[in-house]
Amino acid sequence: MSSLSKVAFISPRYPDGGAVGGAETLLRNLAEHLASQGIEVDFLTTCAKDHHSWENTLPPGSETINGVNIQYFEVDANRDLEVFLSVQDRISRAEKITVADQRAWMANSVHSTPLYDHLRSNGETYNAILTGPYLFGLTFNGAQILPEKTWLVPCLHDEVFAYLDIMHELFHAVKGILFNAQPEKELAERLYGIAPNKGCVVGMGMEPFEVDPSPLLNKHGLTTPYVLYCGRREGLKGTPLLTAYMHAFRERTGKDIKLVFTGSGAIEADPDLLPHIRDLGFVSEEEKQQVMTGASAFIHPSVNESFGIVLLEAFLGRTPALVHGKSDVLRHQCLQSNAGLWFRTYPEFEAMLTRLLEDQELNQAMGEAGRQYVLNEYSWEAIGRKLITALEENSE
Repeated sequence: MSSLSKVAFISPRYPDGGAVGGAETLLRNLAEHLASQGIEVDFLTTCAKDHHSWENTLPPGSETINGVNIQYFEVDANRDLEVFLSVQDRISRAEKITVADQRAWMANSVHSTPLYDHLRSNGETYNAILTGPYLFGLTFNGAQILPEKTWLVPCLHDEVFAYLDIMHELFHAVKGILFNAQPEKELAERLYGIAPNKGCVVGMGMEPFEVDPSPLLNKHGLTTPYVLYCGRREGLKGTPLLTAYMHAFRERTGKDIKLVFTGSGAIEADPDLLPHIRDLGFVSEEEKQQVMTGASAFIHPSVNESFGIVLLEAFLGRTPALVHGKSDVLRHQCLQSNAGLWFRTYPEFEAMLTRLLEDQELNQAMGEAGRQYVLNEYSWEAIGRKLITALEENSE
């Protein structure tokens, strides 16, 4: 029986659909797991659904979903968007930013005074407070209201924002840090000089599945081999690079390989590649599992990952992966599982993808290795034990 009685989670959005990112999904799943263990869990979030406008589209109030008490608070309306975007643009260009400008940028990020007031009034009732991801004002300010109880779930990766001076302040302010993978922990230690015992690697539990992909393949007429990408389509996720490389691959090798997408966002691609792209958009969980299971390879071209949930889901579908080698986390997961290859240049991409398509014995062996890796390392039994142990050992 856990000694934890009540835990809070803080995140800018609650993931009730496919449009919300992996960090929020991670926090929701951790919250639901703790609730399933008999722990009272509050999930404190905003009334916003869009991470660009932060418009209050949901009514303030509360509801219970899967045992978690979700409380919605209105986003502050007084942010100076011009200041925020101006500084963010300079940060994105890797310009030198003064600490004053960094604070102005963070002050004009997403905030919720009613949420902060709730935390100040009720914070003492929580054994632990978990908040993330690290980039948002709600995380930054929320983490410092009761830092002696707060665990940061940063979802950190090697990007220009991670090098800001104020992030050093955030990572040192909190009681502890929960990482998703060992390379993420090592990055934080390198950037901020935190002690190795301040953080621990937890990650997220994964539910195993067995599905027949044929209903979905027949529905969409996917008769030729295909590779798959799931998630947002944008430069930060590497999708323009993926379409450029896939166009070159088809042109150079003559292989009739399709590129399938699920998720959201416009797809940037050469017009000649468009007839060979299948955009399934948002799909159900079962359809996602079917399309993953039927793929010849799952391609993850992002270098900005702290965990790679969809990569592990693909492994559960016995599908090997091809990832960008500049992502320490994704490369680490491929190495640990023996279920993926990686590339840094187009010639490497062509060689690795050709190998996955032509060597079926290797493809199947890697797929089986990936599934076994996730079953062993990312069961909820294993992840839940790590999470509860970390919080219990450090709770008051």
